[in-house]
Amino acid sequence: MELLRNAVRPYAWGSRTTIPELLGREVPAPHPEAELWMGAHPGDPSRLISPDGDERSLLELVEADPHGQLGRECAERWGNRLPFLLKILAVEEPLSMQAHPSAEQSAEGYAREEAAGIPRDAANRNYPDPTAKPELVCALTEFHALAGFREPERTVELLRAIETPGLAKYTELLAAQPDSAGLRALFTTWITLPQPVLDELLPEVLDACVLHVKDHGRFDVECRTILELGEAHPRDAGVLAALLLNRLVLSAGEAIYLPAGNLHLYLHGTAVEILANSDNILRCGLTPKHVDVPELLRVVDFTCADMPVLRGEPSACGEVYTTDAPEFELSRCEWAAGETGSLKLDNGKPQILLCTQGSVRVKAESGQEIELRRGQSVWVPASDPAVALHPAESGRTQLFRATSGCL
Repeated sequence: MELLRNAVRPYAWGSRTTIPELLGREVPAPHPEAELWMGAHPGDPSRLISPDGDERSLLELVEADPHGQLGRECAERWGNRLPFLLKILAVEEPLSMQAHPSAEQSAEGYAREEAAGIPRDAANRNYPDPTAKPELVCALTEFHALAGFREPERTVELLRAIETPGLAKYTELLAAQPDSAGLRALFTTWITLPQPVLDELLPEVLDACVLHVKDHGRFDVECRTILELGEAHPRDAGVLAALLLNRLVLSAGEAIYLPAGNLHLYLHGTAVEILANSDNILRCGLTPKHVDVPELLRVVDFTCADMPVLRGEPSACGEVYTTDAPEFELSRCEWAAGETGSLKLDNGKPQILLCTQGSVRVKAESGQEIELRRGQSVWVPASDPAVALHPAESGRTQLFRATSGCL
């Protein structure tokens, strides 16, 4: 096992304080820092730091020794690739609204775009790789998001609460068919509106949201979100689409799982994210990047329901967030101040251990030992012996364990 040095991604929606403070650097940073990547993603792989200070790329190590690093079954199932990527998200401003394709859609879309000769780094490329991209987000602070389609009956109530002359016909469209098919029809209508029609409708909706907030209406939080998005993207159909999604506030330790087709948008907060090692994204709006509406409509899942919030289930590795994603599994281990009990992690799968609070000693059966402080992470290859976690004797300690879900 070896310490990791991880890449920071400086996207404009990031925070100038969260990641620098986590890593013990000077605050604020000169530029927004949005994501801290831990893994073997080709775009920015982690570096392994040996005891003598030498560094190696985790991607190169996995490619050179896939069975030793990943385990035979994981390596064979995922084509000698580490199947997951672990991140810290520091969301200061809303991201784009997006959905991710299934494994079948990704494979078909990748083959189609390869045959068409679209360069993999082209701005209009939807499928730069042939793999799915499910993801799970676990809050470190209060975390705000839009995810999944709200029950249509409740959405009709929201639309009627802010109804304007221009909005009324769309409200009735959904009221006449309050199911997944009705949502698809309304969503498709809104994101394909001619720009002159959108430019007339959207200000009406935003003005109605202002009045609803002033009156302390029951959809105050939803309307505030629409106003925030409308201010940042004043002519974007994604603002209307946001009216259809569940508005979520996660407390620290709570998580949401976003399978293929789930339309979502992160709004604000800090979280640990684990996702399949893929770049396939279909964007809906709220971004200057490429939006392919026909392809998006092929991918989006219009199932409508409350979005399940995961709180972790007891396991041998702390609390595990159970999903059906074969690419990854995320667990959270916590110790209260003064609690000193150790926790043993069996091996045989690739692991990344990330300390997010306090400090913890990671000790292998071989006798090797590494102390992880807040913001630090360690790579444990599948061929290493089992490790035990020993928290610091003072203060609260928190550690996340990311591993493959393929065994």
